[in-house]
Order: sequence, then structure tokens, then C-alpha cells
Amino acid sequence: MRYLAIDYGNRRTGLAICDAEEIIASPLAVLQSQKNLLEKIIDVVKSENVEAVVMGLPFNMDGSEGFQAKIVLKFAKQLESHLQIPIHFQDERLSTFAAREKMVEGDYTRNKKKKRLDAVAAAQILEEFLEQKKQQ
Repeated sequence: MRYLAIDYGNRRTGLAICDAEEIIASPLAVLQSQKNLLEKIIDVVKSENVEAVVMGLPFNMDGSEGFQAKIVLKFAKQLESHLQIPIHFQDERLSTFAAREKMVEGDYTRNKKKKRLDAVAAAQILEEFLEQKKQQ
């Protein structure tokens, strides 16, 4: 099944996708603006033959649902009303930290890191989701 992971942010939203065999999660894009974000994601779902969405859910470190999690849930409801595919949620605590660690290994300039970080974080969220799915 092809999953699209979304790392929703106020300024940038990272996207990642996996192959149909659910083996490889790859960074796909960083959408820089919230303008037409819903439409842009719907276009990606259609063009990439996505069968389900995985939304990163930013819990507080104590596991509680904070302000940003409520914003993500509201956006997910909007997205769900436009798509006919399932939306799953994945705890995204520390996903950006893990993405930064992965990017240290690459030869990225500071500007390239900033432009790519959210997509790498989305790939991290998707990898964790797929791993949990395999274990169940």
C-alpha cells in the first residue's frame, strides 16, 4: 500500500511517501506555504496513487495532546472530508531531532538542510509507522 506521510507545520509541511511494498520511505517535498495546502496535498495523493495518509501527531513530551496537536487534528478532518482514503496518526515526538541526525551524515549546506528537513522528518514518521505496522 502506498502511504503519504505529512509532517504538518505552521510555515512548512513535509511530505514523504513509501513504495507499494511498504519497505522504503522517501522524502518527497516540502510545501513552503499554507496557501492552497489542502489542494496541493490532494494533488499529490492523486498523482502518486496514494492509498492512505499518515499524519504526524505532535504530542507533548509527557504524552498529552497540546495546542499543535489540535491544529493537526483539525487539518486532518479537513483533509479527510476531501479524500476517500484512510488517515492514520503517528506520534511524531523527536522526529525532527531524528531527521536532523540523519542529515548530519549528508553533505548539506545550512540552507539545503532547512529546505529539506521537514520532508526528512515526514519520512521518519512514515518509517516509524511502517515499523509499528509490521510488528502488529
